[in-house]
Amino acid sequence: MIEKKYFHAIGLSYKTADISLRGEFSLNDSNLHALFLDAKNQGIKDLLVINTCNRTELYGWVENESKLINLLCNHSEGDLKTFQKIGYTFNKEEGFHHLFRVGTGLESQILGDFEIIGQIKHSFYRSKKMGLTQGSLERIINAVIQASKRIKTETKISSGATSVAFASVQYILKNVADISQKNIVLFGTGKIGANTCENLVKHTENNHIVLINRTQEKAEKIAGKFPVKVKPFGELASAIYEADVLIVATGAQNPTITKDLIYNDKPMLILDLSIPRNVALEVNELNNVNVIHLDELSQITDATFEKRKKYIPQAEVILEEVKAEFLKWLSHRKYVPTLKAFKEKVALINQKKIEIEEKNFSSEQIAQKITGQIAAYLRDHPQKAEETVAVLKDVFQLTPENFS
Repeated sequence: MIEKKYFHAIGLSYKTADISLRGEFSLNDSNLHALFLDAKNQGIKDLLVINTCNRTELYGWVENESKLINLLCNHSEGDLKTFQKIGYTFNKEEGFHHLFRVGTGLESQILGDFEIIGQIKHSFYRSKKMGLTQGSLERIINAVIQASKRIKTETKISSGATSVAFASVQYILKNVADISQKNIVLFGTGKIGANTCENLVKHTENNHIVLINRTQEKAEKIAGKFPVKVKPFGELASAIYEADVLIVATGAQNPTITKDLIYNDKPMLILDLSIPRNVALEVNELNNVNVIHLDELSQITDATFEKRKKYIPQAEVILEEVKAEFLKWLSHRKYVPTLKAFKEKVALINQKKIEIEEKNFSSEQIAQKITGQIAAYLRDHPQKAEETVAVLKDVFQLTPENFS
């Protein structure tokens, strides 16, 4: 017997795990590719993986949640015992609701951070490329995108910039004097790095910003949009020596900034925006260095963030409206296989009708065959007779004559 599949969501986030534990369950590109291949081998047809600095989550239609949990544990550095302590699961409608909240920024570490919807889109495209969007996944992603757009335009929950990139720049502005005259080094030019670069240029009025990336072409591509300098990866140590502020936003699985890379005595602020940590813990031992990690940045609150909280109820109303439309569509979708089978049955009957007509049989005999099947069903299921007849009248708009 084939076990029925339901929608499940599993994962962990900043709410349940610190930056170190989240790092254990984060997925690099090779991990993610292997996870997708494993899922396909197990017969999973729809799978979404959200893998950001604040959360790692899997969504899909599977027999049970343990299937998704094992996928995550088998393809990351995390283990089942740890997941059971810090992980969470949502099933059926609770899973849909959680995905809507994540996609609309209501679960973001910085409330109203709408960068998450772009990350979800990217995750969906990757699933689609791997052939893991064969069912209802595309429909729910489109619904989440719709809810996100409505909340962003119909409420003020996203008023002002609310991303981690913006929070990091705000921290710099508040804690580094004369920032426009300081030397800033940004190491790593992925999504967060690129957004941080844009915010630096916009808010610091600094023309001493240096970009460094292992792949120099990526840094040069970003530099083409902003007035910044690019240095090769081989000059990282010398750039750090001159830096007043170092921002680390790489996707490496092990620390890239170690104690031996920092050999000057002047005060330096280091912001580590990476998951897992890319600044070694030993760097904190240096007296002249102040290391701030992602979670600390995300806890920055001010009057603007407090104002945003007032719009949560309005955002939740919009979310529920869009979610209700999706659930209505989903409930109708479960009848599709039966309707398809009915269509095939009618086509088969029509084919037989043609064959019978060729043998000089009348179409009345075909009608008699169909009504005979219905009559047999009513006879064998008397408890459903009234309901069945009512459905026939309604669907086919019948007005039968009464017999006395």
